[in-house]
Amino acid sequence: IEAVSSLLSHDFKAPLIILATADEESSMDGARALVQSDISGARYAVVGEPTGLKPIRAHKGILMEGITITGRSGHSSNPLLGNSALEAMHEVIGELLNLRGELQEKYHHPGFAVPTPTMNLGCIHGGDNPNRICGQCELHFDIRAIPGMDTDEVRQRIQQHLSPIAERRKINIGLRSLIGGVDAFEQPADSELVKVAEQLTGQSADVVNFATEAPFFQQLGLQTIVMGPGSIDQAHQPDEFIAHDQIQPTVALIQNLVTRFCLAPPASTEGRVTPSAE
Repeated sequence: IEAVSSLLSHDFKAPLIILATADEESSMDGARALVQSDISGARYAVVGEPTGLKPIRAHKGILMEGITITGRSGHSSNPLLGNSALEAMHEVIGELLNLRGELQEKYHHPGFAVPTPTMNLGCIHGGDNPNRICGQCELHFDIRAIPGMDTDEVRQRIQQHLSPIAERRKINIGLRSLIGGVDAFEQPADSELVKVAEQLTGQSADVVNFATEAPFFQQLGLQTIVMGPGSIDQAHQPDEFIAHDQIQPTVALIQNLVTRFCLAPPASTEGRVTPSAE
């Protein structure tokens, strides 16, 4: 808003949208709703995230999944009285680690510091007493996907690894998504928006491991980059901040982008740049 306020008296050759989205830190429901409603005619999007004003043209996606196993509790003196959810989870974890190996063999992106997809087993809860057969056990985990991976296909593969365990052990294994999931994102290096951002910042476009709303804008057909002030090192920390010396360069950068795509005669009369603010 600060960057655009001084440009409002100019003759805009193409429209400009400043977009604020809800729930970006969790479900990204605002961006998902935007995909459903569309922003017809838009062609460019700049997603504001802490990148030190370096243009980012790719990032990993994320799935957060939960597995709940419901068995049958009983006295531990006789295993036949129950069906241990904890023992079944032991097998499930083994299959998940096998799947992780399969995904890392199949997918590789040399642009990332960690060039393969990752899987993290984050937390597990189960049982209530050492002398009772565990009746329920739950595991939460995440997968960081690289560009080229389809999140729905990954979920199908997880289910394929779990189903044989459920059938063999005659036990209920439920898989659910903890969040909607965010696809991996990659904008071609030779895209006009990437090249303009590199020229204006004097920095080559890079990739990051954290996820953003960028893939939702790509679904709408927009050339998209991620770029903004601040450092991801301070994100999600106590006293999160953006350094004062990043503010004015950010204002100038956005003004230059707006001038390039909205004020100067565009190559196409449909051109539009869309800075995004959380």
